[in-house]
Amino acid sequence: MSSQTKRLERLITEKNGGCCDSDIEERLGSLRSHHSEVPADSDADLTALKTLGSETRYDIVRLLEAANRELCVCEINPIVEVSGSAVSHALSDLYDAGLVTRRKDGTWRYYETTNRAEALLKVLDETREGDR
Repeated sequence: MSSQTKRLERLITEKNGGCCDSDIEERLGSLRSHHSEVPADSDADLTALKTLGSETRYDIVRLLEAANRELCVCEINPIVEVSGSAVSHALSDLYDAGLVTRRKDGTWRYYETTNRAEALLKVLDETREGDR
């Protein structure tokens, strides 16, 4: 038995007042079933969450969501207190993560939040207070 299984055996014994091999196998089977529901390709999810983990990128997504329309880079720059190159880099990261769309119109580039970004922000808003 591995150290992880030994610890599981101790947990089951403590909770149930006893434990046998079938209890461990039953618990492991249940946990494996839950684990099989985890998406196999979580790269896009992890990228989106990592991308929102930057204060600059988070501020930009919040600004775009609050505006509820496309914004030009020249509208974002004066509001987000970082350099123009940092804003451009952040917008590129947000685009790559699927959190904003971008559209070029002549020399102007416009950005808008995606449904995915809006859904993530909504979940953050709804779970910010006390749901622990």
